Amino acid sequence: MIKTDENALICDLAETYHIYDYKQLPLTTIAVFSVGLRDNSRIKMKMNNQTVELNTLLMAGISDKLSTLLWWKTKDGQKGINKPTSLVDVLTNTQPKENNVIAFSSGEDFINRRNELLKHSRKGGS
Repeated sequence: MIKTDENALICDLAETYHIYDYKQLPLTTIAVFSVGLRDNSRIKMKMNNQTVELNTLLMAGISDKLSTLLWWKTKDGQKGINKPTSLVDVLTNTQPKENNVIAFSSGEDFINRRNELLKHSRKGGS
């Protein structure tokens, strides 16, 4: 924990146990106190690569599901457009990239689109 972020550990020990100079105590005592820190303490969140507390993440997940359920009942939801932004993705900084998938109803539509693109690329390349 000390190697990960000594300052975060110092803050957590001071906040939780009022230990302001941990170096005055035996290392085993500090180890016991450190293990007893709450899961949302600075040092434990940093060691677990968490940017947001678990409860906040769970609440955001619930909100995301609810907003998606409500969105499905709208005209936009029926068309699959303007989907609500995911709070979980925003909080964890993992917003999905846009998906540029093109779907075709038939093989003929695919061939026509392919030929258009090939024709366009030949004109641009000449």
